[in-house]
Amino acid sequence: MTVERLLLSGDDAVALAALHAGVRLGTGYPGTPSTEILETFDQLGGRAQWSPNEKVALEVGIGSAFAGARTIVTMKHVGLNVAADALFTAAYTDVEGGLLVISADDPGMASSQNEQDNRHYARAAALPMLEPSDSQQAYDFTWLGLELSERWKIPVILRLTTRICHAKTVVRPRPALQTLPEPSFKRDVPARVMIPAYAKPAHLRLRQKLAEIAAWNEAEGPFEIHEGDATLGIIATGIGAMHAREAAPGASHLSFGLTYPLPIERLRAFADRVERLVVIEEGDPVLVDALRAVGLPAEGKPEMYRFGELNVERVRRILANDTSPEAVPPKGKPPELCPGCSHRGVFETLRDLDCIVSGDIGCYTLGVLPPFSAMDTCVCMGASIGVGLGLRHVLPEEQARRVVSVIGDSTFVHSGLTGLAEMVYNPPPTGHLVLILDNGTTAMTGQQEHPGTGRLLDHSATNLLNFEETARAMGVQNVHVIDTTSLKDDSLRDLITDLLARNETSLIVTRQPCVLAAPKIRLYEKANAEQRTATCAADLVD
Repeated sequence: MTVERLLLSGDDAVALAALHAGVRLGTGYPGTPSTEILETFDQLGGRAQWSPNEKVALEVGIGSAFAGARTIVTMKHVGLNVAADALFTAAYTDVEGGLLVISADDPGMASSQNEQDNRHYARAAALPMLEPSDSQQAYDFTWLGLELSERWKIPVILRLTTRICHAKTVVRPRPALQTLPEPSFKRDVPARVMIPAYAKPAHLRLRQKLAEIAAWNEAEGPFEIHEGDATLGIIATGIGAMHAREAAPGASHLSFGLTYPLPIERLRAFADRVERLVVIEEGDPVLVDALRAVGLPAEGKPEMYRFGELNVERVRRILANDTSPEAVPPKGKPPELCPGCSHRGVFETLRDLDCIVSGDIGCYTLGVLPPFSAMDTCVCMGASIGVGLGLRHVLPEEQARRVVSVIGDSTFVHSGLTGLAEMVYNPPPTGHLVLILDNGTTAMTGQQEHPGTGRLLDHSATNLLNFEETARAMGVQNVHVIDTTSLKDDSLRDLITDLLARNETSLIVTRQPCVLAAPKIRLYEKANAEQRTATCAADLVD
């Protein structure tokens, strides 16, 4: 029998494995490099949905797993910060269906505001973590993560990185599951209601689970040894294992997939067989510090290699202890707002008015660059409103009246609603002005839907969150909507000038579809209108 061979990215391999393994629900928030997982899962026929943010996505996933359904929750690395509140307590609970939390890290910050190493989350939350080194392992570890989750009734983290997510390698899939138990809720209050009386014994159970998983990892966890020259032994995980094998093909190599809890004795046995032991890992010295902590004489990489992605040449330099300056990569074309982007006119106006602009995460972050140079802060999703309010509270009045918060439509739903509540609850003496730049899509990550578009992940119609009505209901004093496709000269400038002079809370929604997404949006809306017409006609016949 010939085994099917597919060329898949890591993201696509995870999606295919989720389908084959019987995942009933995939939730998440789009963010490079994780976005394609749910999009592909949906295209393959799985049930996938975008949530307003990662915390909500994980909470929905926890509920699904409580009901006995296999579930995946996807996000990029900074998204796990947003989901962490639910994650840490979910670790104490018992999940019936497999719950796989997929964190896609971005070493080198190809499209992120930091390059945090989410391996720390496994240790901090006390959750098992799997790290694949290619698309085949991404496929296999998706199955394995769900199986481990069900066996020990614990959420499992699958940590991918940019290179794993987007590089393509051969995958040999296994036969899809044909039957799975139907979801059903079984009451188990001590395992699901984390009040102190139940959480204290739950913490003890969590540590017992980890001890059992560690023993399983020692005995039969995913582990691979390539015997070679005993003068050099390399321990590596994730994409680092692939780079290391190419950089030093004659060395002895050990790679393993369940990176927390560690299979310490198996690692110790390997270390005992080699003269020099080197750890190759992207990001922080997580693995090398853990090995040194148990007495293994492991060498890590010099500090200069802690930053950015590894590659074969960098691994060769690490093995040679080469700390000479690395070649400076050629400068690429700086990113810029698209020609015709509706954000351009907004940033030109803010620049000309000499506003102090508290910015946010999205395409519009590019307003910081020339020719606009109209953004002064950018921290994380939704921070524009809170940071802007903080500036307003303490700056001298002349400067305070120049502060404006700028946020996108998807980001506003993600984390801006609570900022708006803060503005209404604790208004600065000079008031405040928030601008929502609504381009009708989550543009920077690939034009995904969100609650403000009125369309689901598959672009079909659903309920729409109306920003201006929401703001009025929350108590914002001045709410204005401007269609920038028909914007008259100086009308936006005049409105901003007027609102900055008031001691009141104000919101301006500038609305114009993303120039790249607009043709697709028209097609989606046409298809949804036709579907509504067909549904109405069918109802009349009935």
